[in-house]
This record gives sequence, C-alpha cells and structure tokens, in this order.
Amino acid sequence: ENNMIRKIQWFAMAVTAVLCAACDAHIDVPDTAVRPGHILCEDGTALSYVQYEQSGKRAIAVVFDTEHREGTEGNGYAVYLWDIAPAAFADSLGVEQGTSADMTAYDGNANTFALYNTQETASPMAEAVFDLWYYGQSAYVPSVAQMRLLYAARDVVGPIIGRCGGDPLPTADGEECWYWTSTEVEGQQTAKAWLYSMSSGAMQETPKIQAHRVRPIITINH
Repeated sequence: ENNMIRKIQWFAMAVTAVLCAACDAHIDVPDTAVRPGHILCEDGTALSYVQYEQSGKRAIAVVFDTEHREGTEGNGYAVYLWDIAPAAFADSLGVEQGTSADMTAYDGNANTFALYNTQETASPMAEAVFDLWYYGQSAYVPSVAQMRLLYAARDVVGPIIGRCGGDPLPTADGEECWYWTSTEVEGQQTAKAWLYSMSSGAMQETPKIQAHRVRPIITINH
C-alpha cells in the first residue's frame, strides 16, 4: 500500500513539473499582420518579402497603407508594380465625367468606374486600367488623397517594388514624375483633372486630353 502511495505521489509531482514547464515555455506565434512593404500576390495573399521569396507566387503590387478608414471599403491599399503607359484622362473636353472632385476622399475606385462609364466621352486612362482586371485584381486610378498616402510611403515601398522587378517610383523632378489621379478639378470638371508629382508631392491642374502616366492601386482586404 505504501508503495502504491509513493507511486501516486511521484506521478503527481511529474505531472506538476510538466505543467509548470509548459507554462514557462515561450511559444512563437506567427505574425500574420499585413504591413506596408508586404507584397500582394496574384491570388490575393499579402506576404513579407521573405515569405514571398519562398512562396513561388507571382507578385503584382506592394502594400503601402493598412489603415481602415470609416466610410471606405477594404483595409488599405497596394500599389501596382508597373506604370501604365501615358494615356489621356479623357479623349475630349466639355464633359463632366462624374468624379467626386473631392481632394480629401479615398474614392479612386468609384472615380475610375465613373470615368469608364461616362457615355459622352471615353477615358483612355480608365480603359487601360480596367484591362488589368484580366489578372484577377480590381485595380483603379488613385484619387488625390490616395496618391498622398502613396507619396508618404514611397521610401518604404520603393525598394520592394525594385526587388520585385517593378517600375521604380520616380524620386527626381521631370516629366516622368507626374501621374494622373482620378480626381477632376472642382469647378472645372469639364476641362481639367489633377496631376500628382511622385518626386515632390506637388499637384497641377491639367487639361484632361493630355497623356500622362498612371500608377494603379488595389484595395486590400485582410
């Protein structure tokens, strides 16, 4: 009987030791948070660069913002790896194309659809971006407010874009630094829209029939 009691006591002590060791052990929990600089892949997953290198997946964009804003869809934005060749905002003047013309609104997606859907004039810029949907991601022309977010994050995302073989975001002044936004100029919607400089953050009212570069972005959901 005494021998049985000793065995039970020994077993209880062993179980207690194991439980205490488990409590003290450090458990690594994978960090799955999406951050600026992560890579958006063709299948919609967002990975760190190290994870991306090991995944064998195809990169299409780099995350530059991860804040969810009230009244907006998604949880941030990713910038497409490549520029769209210079294209006109509109192929004729004299038509309001239905953007909000609000320089503080994160509404590039809605603006781009409005440009694409305008019957009175075509938008070569919007049509070129809509063609990207072939790849399974709903890219669009960023609004002024969204371009400001991209400009603020360019030092973070620029090197990652380069590693993925994308077109670098310009940092020097010159014609190639100017990109169309999808925002028309308030009070002059029939004639002008906003250009944005990725080298300086400056803006410029520009006739909509001029051809300029476009850098599409994608809304991310995580």
